[in-house]
Amino acid sequence: QVQLVESGGGLVQAGGSLRLSCAASGRTFSSYTMGWFRQAPGKEREFVATINWSGIHIYYATSVKGRFTISRDNAKNTVYLQTNSLKPEDTAVYCCVARSGSGYYTGVDEYDFWGQGTQVTVSS
Repeated sequence: QVQLVESGGGLVQAGGSLRLSCAASGRTFSSYTMGWFRQAPGKEREFVATINWSGIHIYYATSVKGRFTISRDNAKNTVYLQTNSLKPEDTAVYCCVARSGSGYYTGVDEYDFWGQGTQVTVSS
């Protein structure tokens, strides 16, 4: 079992940055593939980024590539999402996710564990 707790969300002006963090419980964190999804009001959950256990395999949604960076610190059981050049359309609840195995997982159904989420609001 893995518990995920996100932090770092907030209100920011367009063009600004936020660093989201996700603290994970469990001794097997270093073996999990981690990721971020987001959900805007009235829209379906959307894949944002994923990183495998070693940090070598990383994949981004086209909408955030070049602006967001996912990383992890296995010693701290934490995964990060650095969000830069934020746009109003990035406004959403951002959720941290985890699953065992290593690969490029982008589907909602491919992740076993979900955090409660942190709100990111970008004003124009």
